[in-house]
Amino acid sequence: MLIKDRVLEALEANRGEYFSGEALAGKLQVSRSAVWKAISQLRESGYPIDAVSNRGYCLRAESAILSPQSIAQYLTVPGLTVEVQPVVTSTNTLLRQQAEAGAPEGTVLAAVTQTAGKGRRDHSFFSPPDSGLYLSLLLRPELAAQEALALTTCAAAAVALAIEDCAGVDAQIKWVNDVFCRGKKVCGILTEAALDLETGGLQYAIVGIGVNLFPPEGGFPPELNEAGAVFDSKPQGLESRSQLAGSILNHFFSFYPNLAEKPFFGDYRKRSLVLGQPITILERGQTRPAVALDLEEDFSLRVREEDGTVRCLSSGEVSVRPHSR
Repeated sequence: MLIKDRVLEALEANRGEYFSGEALAGKLQVSRSAVWKAISQLRESGYPIDAVSNRGYCLRAESAILSPQSIAQYLTVPGLTVEVQPVVTSTNTLLRQQAEAGAPEGTVLAAVTQTAGKGRRDHSFFSPPDSGLYLSLLLRPELAAQEALALTTCAAAAVALAIEDCAGVDAQIKWVNDVFCRGKKVCGILTEAALDLETGGLQYAIVGIGVNLFPPEGGFPPELNEAGAVFDSKPQGLESRSQLAGSILNHFFSFYPNLAEKPFFGDYRKRSLVLGQPITILERGQTRPAVALDLEEDFSLRVREEDGTVRCLSSGEVSVRPHSR
């Protein structure tokens, strides 16, 4: 670990408190000049570190900088490797490259902004800087390809629970992978996987999560009329991205060891946005009306179509239709 990362870790662990240069040097077993150089590097990267004579250095308590150290203070699950980059094309794309190079399960990549964020069906994901959380998880589950939907639904339940924990607002899940607050989409999830042709299972999976924390400057683009944010405005005094990232990871990896038993099924189902609602099914480029009846144990959606036919959807996309008056 670089000296600047070790200095940041020490300051993060004592956010809002002052550390003398001598104390930092002694704690990290480096020279005071190395500490000073690390502080300078961190400031150049945007970290708000105050320096006061006879008191030392302090990372401001209200700092909203996203870093592995800021996320780590909220983590309760062991064994994760968290990397944060300021700008990426796509966290899914970069983490997939790491997966191909042999990165272990539990590798997490987060970013402040994405220039080519990925959504479902080749759509892009709007990823403006400093107003959202964009992260991807690398998994290597013993899972058949047809069971991969469990990863997406597990992530959706984890995000919904984390939002409720951190923001105190109700979260709902639109089948299969979107999270809504106050009637607006605040999170999209994209799971990508590589197959092991010998076993028919997954070689690895990348679960990408994008959360709109608060509206970006200038608002959302007009074409994203469904988009919303967890908070109506930027929270004050809350390191929201780091706290939410930690909570999402805690919830997800509390479920993940028992993925086959789907311990998150109840949390997912009771937050469903579509059950009992008239919906429009988008499948193979065509749309048709139906009513969402229930969720099956494999997370397929049981629907009743206009002609009375009852069937289960294991893929596709749905939207909630307004009730006729």
